[in-house]
Amino acid sequence: MKAKFLALALALAFGLALSAPQAFAQNYPTRAITVVVPYAAGGNTDVVGRIVAEHMSKVLGQQLVIENVAGAGGTTGSARAAKAEPNGYTILVGQMGTHAASVGLYPKLAYDPVNDFEHVSQLSDTPIAVLVRKNFPAQTLSELITMVKADPNKFNNGHGGVGSTSHVSCMFFASLIGARSPMVAYQGSGPALNDIVSGQYD
Repeated sequence: MKAKFLALALALAFGLALSAPQAFAQNYPTRAITVVVPYAAGGNTDVVGRIVAEHMSKVLGQQLVIENVAGAGGTTGSARAAKAEPNGYTILVGQMGTHAASVGLYPKLAYDPVNDFEHVSQLSDTPIAVLVRKNFPAQTLSELITMVKADPNKFNNGHGGVGSTSHVSCMFFASLIGARSPMVAYQGSGPALNDIVSGQYD
């Protein structure tokens, strides 16, 4: 059951959503398109969004401008995209965190993940990995689990914001091992990765 949940979470990750459908004229697009990435630059969602935007720009013959709108586990940027004029000039790079986990984690969510967007395409599946700082005392996964279970409050756990894929994955991992460490929320996985490399958290 847990494996199926994880597979479903990964399958839902990184869907591309567009504001409400419109009957577009033959000459669309006639100007630049804004691509809202609801996380800080440098994380998975941002990297995927930039790769796709670069290709789309060549195909459409118009510039696609990345707008990183980080905060609240991706819901700030998603809300901004949901309120944009439904004319095809604002695209959101959504994912499992912004369009699935957010519903259960944010009771006053400022958008409806189903009705406020029109799904365009799934962009990628992203593998999830467990990482530790370079000088962490555990050398194997089983050693890590043993240490965390022995003293859960000793080791802190970073993620890309409440509701993000990395946050849900951390919660899932904690449920599998039966121990939850204190969590450090970032405005995206990019900043979180920078800080684990520099040893700011475990």
